[in-house]
Amino acid sequence: MKFGIYSKEVIRHFKSPKNMGKIKNPDGVGKVGNLVCGDVMWLYIKVKENKRMGKKILSDIKFQTFGCVAAIATSSMITSMAKGKTIEQALKITREDIARRLGGLPKIKLHCSVLATDALAEAVYDYLTKNKLKVPKSLFKTHERIANSLKTLEAGHKDYLKFEERVLAR
Repeated sequence: MKFGIYSKEVIRHFKSPKNMGKIKNPDGVGKVGNLVCGDVMWLYIKVKENKRMGKKILSDIKFQTFGCVAAIATSSMITSMAKGKTIEQALKITREDIARRLGGLPKIKLHCSVLATDALAEAVYDYLTKNKLKVPKSLFKTHERIANSLKTLEAGHKDYLKFEERVLAR
């Protein structure tokens, strides 16, 4: 069912977002933004060893997003989808997976699902590099693309980003 341009699921995640907030002492942090629309996302992860599986899982994941309905809904959805997954499983979540689980997104808002997957990729990249663990080639390439995009965003919005960081520090 659609409400205007958004599905019922998008509205549900916007009105009652899952996993919103900041993790104290996160193991990884991902920050991404879109220069055109102004959306900015921070995604925080905690990683623990799942002894039964013998793999590291995302034991906790939270987000802080400055953005539109779709940006908040996609942030909420990716955290719901990734929580409890192994790092490898979480990195396989695609923008199409997010949009499908949300019951679709308007074409003009599909970039929000890209931001959500990029924020997760950056948080995992941050975790792996901090812990001197191997970074897969595809994740390194994704990180380079995001880093270049953020440089452009930060150069054009220095004052706004300083304001955001002060607000998030509270």
